[in-house]
Amino acid sequence: MFRILEAQAPAKQNATATINTLCGRLQSATLLEDRRAAILGLRSFAKEWPASVASGGLRNLIKCLDKDIEDVDTTKITLETLLMLFNPDASSPEASEDIALWLADEFTQRQENITVLLDLLESYDFYSRLYALQLISAISTARPDRTQECVATSPVGVSRLVAVLDDKREAVRSEGLLLLTSLTLSSAELQKVVAYENAFDRIFSIIDVEGSLTHGGIPVQDCLSLLANLLRLNLSNQNLFRESGWMKKLAGLLSGYLKEQSSSDSIADWARPQQDKNVWGLLAVIRLFLLRGSIGTQINQRHFWQAGLSTAVMEIAFHPSIELNIKSEEAFAQLDVPSPRNQEPTSQVNGHQNGPAAAPRENVISALLEVALMTTSLQAFDVRLACCECIKAYMQGHSAIRLFFLRRAIEGHTSNEDEPDNILTILIQNHDRYGGDPYRLWIAAVLLFHLLYEDFEAKNIAMQVHEGDAENGEEVVTCIQALASNLVTAEQNIEDERISIAYLTILCSWLYEDHDAVNDFLGEGSTIQSIVQLVTQTSHSRTLSLGLCAVLLGIVYEFSTKDSPVPRDTIHQIITIRLGRERYIDRITRLREHSMIRDYEVLPQDLSSSQAGTIPEVYFDRTFVEFIKDNFSRMIRAIDRAPGLEVPVVANGIQKGISRELVDSLKAQVDDRSQTVQKLESEMATLERKLGQEQADHRKAKDSAAIELNRIRNINDALQRNHEDDLQKVQKENQLKQHDLKRQHESEVRRLQDDMQKLKVDSEASLARVRERDDAEIQDLKSSVSRLTAELDKSSKEHAQDLQTAHEDYTNKLSGLESRLQRAEGRYADAESRATRLQEEAESKEEARKTAQTELDDLLMVLADLEDKRLNDKKRLRALGESTSDGEDEEVASGDGEEVTQLEHNRSTSQVHGLPFPVATMSIDFPKEEEEVLKRWREIHAFERQVELSKGRKPYTFYDGPPFATGLPHYGHLLASTIKDIIPRYWSMKGYYVERRFGWDTHGLPIEHEIDKKLGLSGRDAVMRLGLEKYNAECRAIVMRFASEWRQTIERLGRWIDFDNDYKASDHEGPR
Repeated sequence: MFRILEAQAPAKQNATATINTLCGRLQSATLLEDRRAAILGLRSFAKEWPASVASGGLRNLIKCLDKDIEDVDTTKITLETLLMLFNPDASSPEASEDIALWLADEFTQRQENITVLLDLLESYDFYSRLYALQLISAISTARPDRTQECVATSPVGVSRLVAVLDDKREAVRSEGLLLLTSLTLSSAELQKVVAYENAFDRIFSIIDVEGSLTHGGIPVQDCLSLLANLLRLNLSNQNLFRESGWMKKLAGLLSGYLKEQSSSDSIADWARPQQDKNVWGLLAVIRLFLLRGSIGTQINQRHFWQAGLSTAVMEIAFHPSIELNIKSEEAFAQLDVPSPRNQEPTSQVNGHQNGPAAAPRENVISALLEVALMTTSLQAFDVRLACCECIKAYMQGHSAIRLFFLRRAIEGHTSNEDEPDNILTILIQNHDRYGGDPYRLWIAAVLLFHLLYEDFEAKNIAMQVHEGDAENGEEVVTCIQALASNLVTAEQNIEDERISIAYLTILCSWLYEDHDAVNDFLGEGSTIQSIVQLVTQTSHSRTLSLGLCAVLLGIVYEFSTKDSPVPRDTIHQIITIRLGRERYIDRITRLREHSMIRDYEVLPQDLSSSQAGTIPEVYFDRTFVEFIKDNFSRMIRAIDRAPGLEVPVVANGIQKGISRELVDSLKAQVDDRSQTVQKLESEMATLERKLGQEQADHRKAKDSAAIELNRIRNINDALQRNHEDDLQKVQKENQLKQHDLKRQHESEVRRLQDDMQKLKVDSEASLARVRERDDAEIQDLKSSVSRLTAELDKSSKEHAQDLQTAHEDYTNKLSGLESRLQRAEGRYADAESRATRLQEEAESKEEARKTAQTELDDLLMVLADLEDKRLNDKKRLRALGESTSDGEDEEVASGDGEEVTQLEHNRSTSQVHGLPFPVATMSIDFPKEEEEVLKRWREIHAFERQVELSKGRKPYTFYDGPPFATGLPHYGHLLASTIKDIIPRYWSMKGYYVERRFGWDTHGLPIEHEIDKKLGLSGRDAVMRLGLEKYNAECRAIVMRFASEWRQTIERLGRWIDFDNDYKASDHEGPR
């Protein structure tokens, strides 16, 4: 029994066949329940068979989203199915990264697909909104640029996305935040549109609802990420943010965070990492307003100060309970503390050293200096570096503040008071007592470098600092000499290289273009000897410090004079003999090529530059690195300058040294010419190599072209052989047709020739009669002349006066005869012109005959087609059991001339219908009557008049599916065109205004099919070989080739429609 049942069971169906069946049902289903059932079936296969489901049902699924948007359940399962296609199972045999790209392409290639998803955001249904956002996110992940373009061009797409932020449901709101963040990451246009949709207000509302910076979770972090995307490098959005007063909101968030930190209520340890991320994210947003070199930075800094944001940031920087990574955020380093010039800064912040109860006020710069120079753990390095950057920003561009700062440092150093934060004391005194922290001395050197850099007044003030009292017999050591001594000691003791670099940074910038400073340095003669000895050492681990020592020697030689404590000639001998020119250049070159100098801009200059537990790899200040790069070539050339040539330096308006501008200019010209010659030689060699390569390529291309040509010729020969038989058949048929046409043409030509001959004979006879009549008149005139001459002779004998009178009469008559002769010649010319005109008329009749013959052939073909169709219809009626009249065939076959047959037919017809009298015969030609009606309509403009009279009435719109213009009209169009004419006529008669314009469907596929057949193309590669422009031109050439045939057929049907104001599907402004 079981075997019988198994045998009768249907065959098992595999997954692919089931998916194809479900896709077919989804495509053909007309009921909502059927479509929902098909989608449920496809959803069960989407995870494991994503490629099969997508290839067969993706477009239908998208159509269902648009068609069934009102049904929440169907929309939900459709979105779930689409999301599963983007995220298939990893173990699926069809899982691939290309599936997501293909799906995204299908969505983004048509604007309507993205618009459907955006329309779903109008619904308040939870799943419709959530799944639609997730689906757009998946599409954006695969194709971000296309998705951004589709969303931006959607009429209300951005508005709907931003409105999602007002959703109270956290899942929907969070998904909207993530989607907006991804869309605005790189699109400046989307950033502007989103910002002007009141996005800032919505973002800060979410931050407040989620618990602000302290208690907010990941949604707050997402809000800050979106805010950063909207403001990054977008001056328009930054201006909107600033002018809308949101700076105070940022200050309020930071102030709230500070209050929470100062309150007695402690925050849970598990919440602190997220809190730190939120604060760090907000500081990163603030940094976006403070880009170096931006035109809006100063305006933003002023608004920060007015809104209290700068104060809040500084409070965070000095708060004892805030994490170091937040304190070191570079937003703090970018703030420019406002201070009146030429005055001591008075800005103060809470110290927080003794807790919130004490809260003493402290000078900002003093507090920053204290933090920068303090000796702490490595984790505080970024904070110290940020404080140093703040002090540098405070001094930048404020020469008075720099001088004030320098004088305060000098006063503190010379007062012998123990000031641990005095930069001069740190640099001049023994640095070993500071616990071996190299960055304490390094930061002090960087600050002094910025105080002295390119400021001669500051250098002169600093040169007044010295150690020792000459009155008490102590040796007086200047500041420069003390720094040089500390440099030599640090190098000899092989201390941390950062200490040597710190001293070299100050000395190089101080001695540069300052003869007095160089003379002060050379006042201790052993210093230069010691530095030369250090440079001659071979040490690969101290490339930076030894290279800077060589730079220092070059600066000393460059700006020394013959009157220096160590003359310029002596310094040149020391460097060239003891050190050597090659070693000098090698030290400076290796310094310039070192990664710390060469790649300074891309290397991290903070704690992250080193491994955990080690000192950071920070050696240089940005300005000093630029100083080294700018003067590298000058230091290289310094050793080659003659000792007798001193460098002119303008210091305080006084020029010192000997000008060498002319010598340097001439040498520069020689070097430029030499480099130009070398460059031209190298270019010539390169061109020669390229020429040889191009010649080889040309030969290779020529050989390949010859091979390809032979292959194409072979293919062409094969094609010609294959088409010879068809060509012969077509030629035979054409010959037969041409023979028939020729025979007909000859008979017609003979007839026309006979007519023309008759006309010619008649014209010649008329011409002969005219000539004979003219000749007779001429003879009569001649005889009259002779007779008059005789009479004249006779009368001349009688009287002279009669002779004169006769002579005048003769003259008058002669002129009359000449005029008559001229008129006769004119009539002869008219006769010839009439003959020519008759010949032209004969030729025009021949052309008319040809045209009539062509139209007759076309009409016969149409009548033959109609007869075949009528016979087929009768056969089908007989097959269906319907009776047909054979009398009609006989009547049609017999023609109108057989009157007896017609009378018998009428009599039989009257008997069939039971009429006592015979049916009257209607001698009417229906086609002729129809043409008369059409002619009458055209004469009175019936259709145009009817449309014009109905204007202003209630309109009625009739949507007419336009035909293709690439084919001729056929019988299938007759009934459809009649129906399309009846319905507008009916509503026009009902009193409506019905505008009727003929349309053309210029869709590309039928046209491309015709062109492919015409040109013998197949596939995309063949089209690309032909060229898109040429292919498109071929397509455009046949778009409207049958337009006249369509107009003739539609008008002959009697359909009222406007052909002159037609529309085409390819017109952007036409209806669709």
